Amino acid sequence: MSEFQVQKTRIVVADDHAILRESLALLLGTQPDFEVVGTASNGQEALEMVQRFHPDVLVLDLFMPNFDGFEVLRTLDRTGNRVATMVLTASESDTDYAQVVRLGARGLVMKGDGPQRLFEGIRMVAGGELAFSDDLARQVVSTLANDARAPQSSVQGSLHRLSDRERQIAYAVARGMKNRDIAEQLSISENTVKRHLQSIFGKTGSRDRLELAVLALNEASKAA
Repeated sequence: MSEFQVQKTRIVVADDHAILRESLALLLGTQPDFEVVGTASNGQEALEMVQRFHPDVLVLDLFMPNFDGFEVLRTLDRTGNRVATMVLTASESDTDYAQVVRLGARGLVMKGDGPQRLFEGIRMVAGGELAFSDDLARQVVSTLANDARAPQSSVQGSLHRLSDRERQIAYAVARGMKNRDIAEQLSISENTVKRHLQSIFGKTGSRDRLELAVLALNEASKAA
């Protein structure tokens, strides 16, 4: 046995189509850093698998009979069992996209996308990043920022306590940039970006990149 073990990302796959579900499990299993620990044919089974195996990532189909992906996300959020969720869908609805993000999904891949897009997305959400295409990221975050400006919004916090460098990183997150891209743009290491982000989360009260992106876009609109 090798002295160095690959740290595997543990995954649950939920899709009601058996051929697609099992094919996905086999496809993900070709990656040395992935381990599929369970598969589910409906939303209720997905919740049971998350509770049983505590995976790093849930790959979730949106439209399943009886208990769909939207309800899975609602239940995970309500029960405090949130898991990094990558939505896999054929939907082309902007409303669906914004709704799954509101409910806690951290990535979305179209069923027509290639395997590498799915692999990359899973690695990103497992690492705490958002995994959306650039266009979709801007679209969804802008929609949520508009919601944040409504009176009933629960988004709190401000960027006023951030240093200039931290502000640069906050606005880069709002543009959907990945840690490695931010690091390259600012000529700093990726670990430095991660340290800055932890400081930013603490100062703004943002729980994750999505809340930070909404906050940054909201403040940018006020300054415009």
